[in-house]
Order: sequence, then structure tokens, then C-alpha cells
Amino acid sequence: MGLSYIHRKFFPAYLLNFANSLGTTVLMPILPFIILGNGAPKWVFGLFISLYSIFQFIGSPVLGAMSDRLGRKPVLLISHVGTLLSWFIFLGALYSPKYELWGTMLPLWIIGVSRILDGLTGGNTSVANAYVADITTRKEKLYIFGYIGGITGVAMMLGPGIGGFTASRELGHAGTILTAIFISVITLISIFAWLKESLPVEKRVKANGESILGLFNISKRMKVINPDKQIKVLFVMKLLFTAMMGTYIGSIALFIIDTFGFDEKELGMFMLVVGLFLAFNQAFVSKVFIKRLGEFKTLILGLLLVTIGLFSITMTSNLYYFFAYYYVMNLGLSLCFPTFNALIAIHANNSHKGETLGVSESISSFSLALFPVLSAIIYTIIGEHLFHFVSCLPFVGLILGLFSTKIIKD
Repeated sequence: MGLSYIHRKFFPAYLLNFANSLGTTVLMPILPFIILGNGAPKWVFGLFISLYSIFQFIGSPVLGAMSDRLGRKPVLLISHVGTLLSWFIFLGALYSPKYELWGTMLPLWIIGVSRILDGLTGGNTSVANAYVADITTRKEKLYIFGYIGGITGVAMMLGPGIGGFTASRELGHAGTILTAIFISVITLISIFAWLKESLPVEKRVKANGESILGLFNISKRMKVINPDKQIKVLFVMKLLFTAMMGTYIGSIALFIIDTFGFDEKELGMFMLVVGLFLAFNQAFVSKVFIKRLGEFKTLILGLLLVTIGLFSITMTSNLYYFFAYYYVMNLGLSLCFPTFNALIAIHANNSHKGETLGVSESISSFSLALFPVLSAIIYTIIGEHLFHFVSCLPFVGLILGLFSTKIIKD
């Protein structure tokens, strides 16, 4: 379709989701080697992945609620400046002296600060999704959130490819961070130039004097948005799905390195090919399923394929078979990514749409905060058997969905 007007007005949201997804995935091929190069154990990889999501968990409802009160554009601009700053801090860590501070090398402390800031400001994904929800009809939500879900999914898989490729160039790890800075600058410019405020003053929620700490209380936020049965079921299913994703993200790079002995470039190229799989599935295959089955049935099928694929990748050390099983899992992911947010946006209360999507992002961030570090620790103990247990999570979500078909409708 090209960058027509309808896509130009959504372009900042597309790019923001892409940039935020890169916040974790672009580091996957290089973080294990940075950590080992600073004398830290493998599980610190999971900790750094978790740090981003812990603070994204905090930031998502805060930024979502702020956007309901102040408007979408100012919150998106200010928060993304913070994201850009976090990448400059990370770049500084690569050139900082390697001396020990409180039992840990200084560069790792600086990287930790960078991940915290990036997580806090990366919570603006909920605001971008609220912006999209503001300016779309019910019918448009189905395919626009499909595009956003696809872009997020592709970023999650292409990010490691970008990270590995740029790290293999002359600048090494700094090249990866400079690439992230470039993407963040383009995103900031697009928000400023193309994004039009979608929430007029008369529709904004008035401040109620609630403390900032109160915004971190997700159970309290649930009472405020007063979700109906559809949203509650979708939230539980999303929790199970993102718990699986958090475990996968925290351990898959370690598993691939151990199985195939890849270095940064080889791991990045592997993830790039995986990302191309996902891009193909998202661009062509998922639309066919959504058109024929509808969002909810497509989500159920996606959870089934993820369960099968995640279990199967542990059954072989042959790279070609591994790719085949990985494709099954990625097809499932490409069916799940676009459908969750579309269904939540459709069923959300209009007066609390930003906050509902903020809670949705916080559910994702909670899982991505808790499970990467746990999975990295558990993987060092039980190895590939971790994935056998984790494949049960999307399967439980699948069963819950099958029992909820009368509650949730496309």
C-alpha cells in the first residue's frame, strides 16, 4: 500500500513499537559476550533482560494514565527522549574503565542504569497503542493492531539479527548501540513531525490527586478500568503467553550458543533468518488465518503452534530440523502478536482505553521482568528441559481460551 496518508498517521506508532521492541532484542547476541567479558556469570544476561521489563512494568500504567490526562503526543515525546538518553548511557558503558565496584565491573553498573531508564520510558508503548485506538474504528482496529503486532513481532526477531550484524562490523558492540540510537532519533522525529494529538482536551480524564505510587498498584488499576469478562480472560491468557515469552527471551540465546557454538555474528544471522520467517508469516500467512477464522480463533491456533514448536526445538541438534521446528513456533507467534492487542482494544472501556492498554503492557512487562532472570538461572541447572516445562504455559492459555469461546467474540 505504501506510505499513504492512513499509514503515515500511524507511522509514528509503528516505529515506536519497533524501537521499543528493539530495546531488548537488539542486545540478545551481544549481551552474553559483554557479560562474560566483564567476568560475570551467565545468569546476569537474564537479569539485564529483566531490568528493562521490571521498569517497563512500572512505567506502562504511569505513562498510560498520564496520557489520558495530558494527551498522547506530549507523553510520547518526553518519554522517548528518555529512551534515546538511555542508549547514550549504554554507549558510555562500553568505553568506561573496567574496574571493580561493589563486586561488579563498572561497565555492568552503567549498563544497569541504562536498562532501567530505557524500561521506564519504554512503557510508552501503551500510549502509542492508545493513540491508535483513539483514531480507529472498530473495523480498522482489527488490521491496524495486526500491523502493529506484526511490527512488534518482527522487531523481536529481527533485533538479534541487527545486533549480531552490526556487532560484527568495525565498531563492534558500539556499532549495535549506535544503530539503536539512529532508530530512536528517527522515531523521535516522526513523533514530532507526523503524530497529531488524538485525545482532545474535552475527552481527557481529570487528575484525581492519586499518588504516583498508587499507579503502580495493578490490582487497584484494574478496579479503576473496571474490565469486563472478555478483558479479564484476555489478560490471563496474555499473562501465560508473555510468561512463556519472558522465559524464551531469557534463555534462547544461551541454548543456541550451547547447541551450535555460535558467536555474535552467527547468532545474529540465525535470528535474522528467524525474523524473516516471522515477517513472511506476518505479512502473508497470518492475514489469511485472521480473515477466515477471526481474531480469537486465530489466537487459539497460534497458542497451539507455539506449544508444539517450543517443545520440538529441543528434540534435535540438526540445524535444518531446528529451523523447521522454529518456523512452526514463529508461525504461532505471528498469529498471537497481532490478535492480543486488537481484542483488548476492541473490548476496552473507551474512557479508560489508555490505562487498559497500559495494564496490558504491564502484564507483558511483569512477565518479561520476572521470567528472563529466572529462566537464565534455571537453564544453567536443567538445560533444554526448561523448554519442555515452558511449553505448558501457552497450552494452558489455549485450554482457557477454548473454555471462554462464549465470552470472547471477535
